[in-house]
Amino acid sequence: MGKVKANTGPLAQRPDNSAFKQQRLPAWSPMLTANTVLPFFYFMALICMLLGVWLLLTVQSTQEIKLDYTEAGTCDRCFEKRKDVSLADQACSCTVVFPIEKAFKGDVFFYYGLKNFHQNLRRYMDSRDDGQMVGRKTRLKNPSTYCQPFRVDSKGLPIAPCGAVANSIFNDTFTLTYHGPTGSSVRVPLLRKGITWYTDKNIKYRNPKIENLTLAQEFDGTAKPLYWKNPVYELDHTDPTNTGFINDDLIIWMREAAFPNFKKLYGVLYRAEKPFTKGLPAGNYSIDISYNFPVQYFRGRKEVVLTTLTWFGGQNHFLPITYLVTSSLIFLLAIALTVVWWKFGKNGKNMEE
Repeated sequence: MGKVKANTGPLAQRPDNSAFKQQRLPAWSPMLTANTVLPFFYFMALICMLLGVWLLLTVQSTQEIKLDYTEAGTCDRCFEKRKDVSLADQACSCTVVFPIEKAFKGDVFFYYGLKNFHQNLRRYMDSRDDGQMVGRKTRLKNPSTYCQPFRVDSKGLPIAPCGAVANSIFNDTFTLTYHGPTGSSVRVPLLRKGITWYTDKNIKYRNPKIENLTLAQEFDGTAKPLYWKNPVYELDHTDPTNTGFINDDLIIWMREAAFPNFKKLYGVLYRAEKPFTKGLPAGNYSIDISYNFPVQYFRGRKEVVLTTLTWFGGQNHFLPITYLVTSSLIFLLAIALTVVWWKFGKNGKNMEE
């Protein structure tokens, strides 16, 4: 039997005669008229205004105090001292005194802040080895080349943790003291553990594990970062759950900020002891600061921030103001369209057809 020749003419490329392929499916085309569009504009303006006012009231319910201590109080001498590189290893402490006029109710969060410090530079952000900080033994002694020039020390020993991010860790420490009305001074207890994300503490950062070896022995053959005073396994040698690569301060610092002005969590008020069970009472306070981190090289500033939080976060007015501005613009546009419709299209057919 002979083969049937396939039809290759133009009719073979025609789509099937179906409602879908011939675009005969039922469709709905809205007729935009003034009676439907204008109420929608007014409704959206009202919704944005209500959201903006609600978020603004929520943000204003938080309490916040910012203290720039770069050269405040007795810190001016430490600031001048840190300008001299030869004195970088010498300790310097200072004190800043401030009042809290209205009590901070609820949980209080203690932040340190930096200004004009660019953690978002690409080469800075790449200068780290996540494989090393997840506890891989092969990367501990052979860190990534991205860590240069903070990959090995002058003796050729691999640095742990390597890279510019870890090397530049913020190392000022703070002690907050409450001075009561009777003249007594009480140290404000701050929780310095459990302030990181769960995924960071338990997944992203892990210490190397070698059987029958201590943490110091596990890091044997490595060197501390160039600008660190102590090796990584001595960050908190009293607590094995908060030292090495799983130290909370290190983990928080390694999460780079998106903007040059930022703050990072230092501690949370421990409310189990009086007189801090309800928060921070009103009164006079002082902060004793171990002044180590230099800022004059990048023209930066340092600050501490005491704040309460809501479900929306801290005092960030950007989103409430955005909603209010958007509401105003929509409302003005709705008024303009109403005037045009009233003047030109109310009795005509152009706006109804």
